[in-house]
Amino acid sequence: MTPISPASGTEPLPELVRDAGEDVAVVEVIVADSTELDRLVDTGVDLDHAAHANPDGTITAHAVVSGGEADILRAHGFAVGKSVHDEDDTEAVLAEREATIAEAVAANEAFAEAAEAAEVSDVKIIRADYYTSFGVGYLSVEAKWADGQTNSSQLTVARDSGPGTEIGTGGTQNINRFVDAGVYLYHRGAAVVETRPDTIRITSPSGDVATAKVTDWLPIDDDDAFGPNYQSDFITSYLTPTELYDRIHALAAEFPGISEIVELPHETNGYRRLAQAVLGSSSSNRVAVDSVAWGHEGGNDLSVALVDPGAADSPLSVSVAGDEITVSLATGASGAITSSAADVVAAINASPAASALVVAYTYRGNAGGGVVAAGTANLTDGLSAPASVSRDPHPVYAIRIGKVRDGSKPGVLAYAQEHAREWVPPLVTIETAERLLRNYAQDAETKKLVNALDIWIVPSVNPDGGHYSFYDFASQRKNMTNHCELSGSADALARNSWGVDNNRNYDAFSLFDGYSGASTSCTSGNYAGPAELSEPESANVDWIAGNNPNIKFAMNLHSSGNYFMWSPGSYALPGRVSAPRPTLEEESYFWGASARILSEIKRYRGLSVTPARTGPISDVLYSAAGNSGDMLWYKHGIYAWNFEVGTQFQPPFESENPAGASAHAESQEYANGLVELMRVARDFETDSKRPSSSFVVSASAEPGMVEVMFDTSEPAAVFYTLDGSKPTYASTLYASAGVREGAETITVPAGTKVNWFSVDSAGNIEKNYKPDGTGSNFSSAIAG
Repeated sequence: MTPISPASGTEPLPELVRDAGEDVAVVEVIVADSTELDRLVDTGVDLDHAAHANPDGTITAHAVVSGGEADILRAHGFAVGKSVHDEDDTEAVLAEREATIAEAVAANEAFAEAAEAAEVSDVKIIRADYYTSFGVGYLSVEAKWADGQTNSSQLTVARDSGPGTEIGTGGTQNINRFVDAGVYLYHRGAAVVETRPDTIRITSPSGDVATAKVTDWLPIDDDDAFGPNYQSDFITSYLTPTELYDRIHALAAEFPGISEIVELPHETNGYRRLAQAVLGSSSSNRVAVDSVAWGHEGGNDLSVALVDPGAADSPLSVSVAGDEITVSLATGASGAITSSAADVVAAINASPAASALVVAYTYRGNAGGGVVAAGTANLTDGLSAPASVSRDPHPVYAIRIGKVRDGSKPGVLAYAQEHAREWVPPLVTIETAERLLRNYAQDAETKKLVNALDIWIVPSVNPDGGHYSFYDFASQRKNMTNHCELSGSADALARNSWGVDNNRNYDAFSLFDGYSGASTSCTSGNYAGPAELSEPESANVDWIAGNNPNIKFAMNLHSSGNYFMWSPGSYALPGRVSAPRPTLEEESYFWGASARILSEIKRYRGLSVTPARTGPISDVLYSAAGNSGDMLWYKHGIYAWNFEVGTQFQPPFESENPAGASAHAESQEYANGLVELMRVARDFETDSKRPSSSFVVSASAEPGMVEVMFDTSEPAAVFYTLDGSKPTYASTLYASAGVREGAETITVPAGTKVNWFSVDSAGNIEKNYKPDGTGSNFSSAIAG
């Protein structure tokens, strides 16, 4: 599709507001170049994290828009293309989640019913695995109990001490209940054993008994950084913010010696809204009404009726009976209604009884001169979450993991769901927390990490928006706070456009500092809020960094686009004047660490985050004024990265295609990367060894050509040139194909001069080369 050039003198776009009744979709928007991309960002349109260069030089961005918003973009010269994802996709995902939960609940009920009927024992052993790690023996047990859905009691496992011995001679161990998305799955746990048991027995609280033979758990891989006893894959479905917090609370309770829950100081506004209604059919005759009380605290019980008195020359009057507000409209000599919207608004607000319950206003600043029509509206906050989701101001929780948590160890921060609709990134954080805690006792590498680091994990920065996305409007990006004025878009019809983009609300190189990529419009997809750090969600991230100066590394988990980025994340227009670039040493560290992290992501199923999608945010995407990564880097001195996980906000949890969009697979591969960041952090203060590299040339099937590969002494980034010029960080980045698949093969004409250098994750550069254009001791070879 050819992009439409904007006409000269095009009027500014009207405020982009999606009507609450409109469906939305992720659509392609094709722009001519980066200047047009900046113009698209400046409209405030709700953009996905994707801006891909096309072979013809154009750029394809993804925008989340309603039909009305798409029409506005087209009217102002933007080429809106095909839909990539729509609300039906999310409905299918939610149905998949509900089916998974229902299936697990049904299995629990069937098991309990069978046990009650005395057909089977009420406890069933699923696995009993023996393994060793560095000479120490462990027994891991999983078992299901019929009362596990409602009873949190532990189960006790009795062991023998080998074939022919009595059960109990090998000691006992307790296993704990594992609940995911509110559904009991099984009890599980591992413990050190002095001798390999042959048989175990579990006696349930009711007296039922189950026994099982112990099997050996053999290693699966031999090239992982972690040992053969390393456990992973702890995610079984999408999790709401309430479920995420429940999960980390349960983990902290199970592993109190190496973790704790931290309640962050700023509560959110809460999953709550005023009850609202809009009466009328056009801008001039609409009357908007908001409750004084929150919807769940009485606002949802209110109704407003505009009544035709059925008589001539009737005056305008307002009466209140309980929760019902009745406006008797004025009529003229013919009996026709004469009250305007402005008249009705003034009458309601002037009534002490009515104004104690509601506030009335004309529609979006209109004078309200149109004559109203009779009608009745029941006020509602429009919120659909079950009662289990709190309507109060919501605490935000972090789980802090580490053997020593007094600030003396290097700190790492991982946080997710700044944007509400991004459901996969929180799963990455939960998977990572599970791996760190459950592998501590049995995997030496994990123990090193937990002993050496102070790890903060916030699975949901934005619980209000997250709940709204799950239960009300799947495409919600922002928090739920309505900053719109009554004269603007504060009415009920705009409720899916409200909120602050938490990742534009921070206080480094923000909109308020004159940087691009955020909006002052309260309905914009990238609304920056009324002031820097005005929102509790962003203030909490700032608090963690500001009060824990030991934190030196951070990962902000977003979706989607399969990007891996760091600062600078913003620039000022015109001229794309960027926030300050990292120094050469700092840039070296970003690139070297990234090579390690991305290699571990690829280890899971071969996913490559391409070099074109790796680098500073403002280079590979677009300006994002006031983003959290910039705040952490520039204000707090933290090496801060940004994952963009997967290719959809809410992909199917499982996929029939192993390489397809799958929340399950994405949670595992990006957890690999997040754990590798922990290893990078641990190595930070001790790694001073420079990498080395070699250059391998082999014959090509193509006449006159040869194949070239680089090999490095450790995970490292390689930058190279083929035109004889000195290699710098602007040169081509050699793409690793992953640990199992080998590395990229480059095909070049025989006789080509190749210049290169490598840099590891600690920023150590091969041969101490200076890649700023002044160094000369880079590596060089002739491909031939």
